[in-house]
Amino acid sequence: MKVSDKCLKILVHHEGKRNKPYRCPALLFTIGVGHLMYPEQAKLPMAERMNFQIRPEDDRFYSDEEVNDILQDDLKRFVTGVLRLCPNTANNQSHLDALTSFAFNVGLGNLQRSQVRMKYNRGDFEGAADELLTWNKAGGKVLKGLTNRRNDERALFLS
Repeated sequence: MKVSDKCLKILVHHEGKRNKPYRCPALLFTIGVGHLMYPEQAKLPMAERMNFQIRPEDDRFYSDEEVNDILQDDLKRFVTGVLRLCPNTANNQSHLDALTSFAFNVGLGNLQRSQVRMKYNRGDFEGAADELLTWNKAGGKVLKGLTNRRNDERALFLS
């Protein structure tokens, strides 16, 4: 299975799309549509992340085709993970799309441990949709961008 164009639009809208590497708010080198360039950098304490340098061969402009290829590779991994963690999403495109967008943002490990997944797998789809809205904080603070994203994911989930 693949995500729909609706899911792609939500991802690009909320993640943004960049053709040059940048540091995300967590100080991690990122490219394209939210693609973490160096997973080992994420294991460093926040205070040490600024000391991590981009590899010279990666510090360049990426074509739209390269960015789209990276996104498609990332999506394959996330769709596979969502289907494994929430098997019933194979029967509902809107659920697959919304949970893939959610996992793309928070990670498959957080989806695995979440009330979103637990409620979804119990068949409490309304509860799972509502639970998405609780994932709108970073550093303990409610962020408008995350609130907007979760509202979009919930609407997609219920569509």
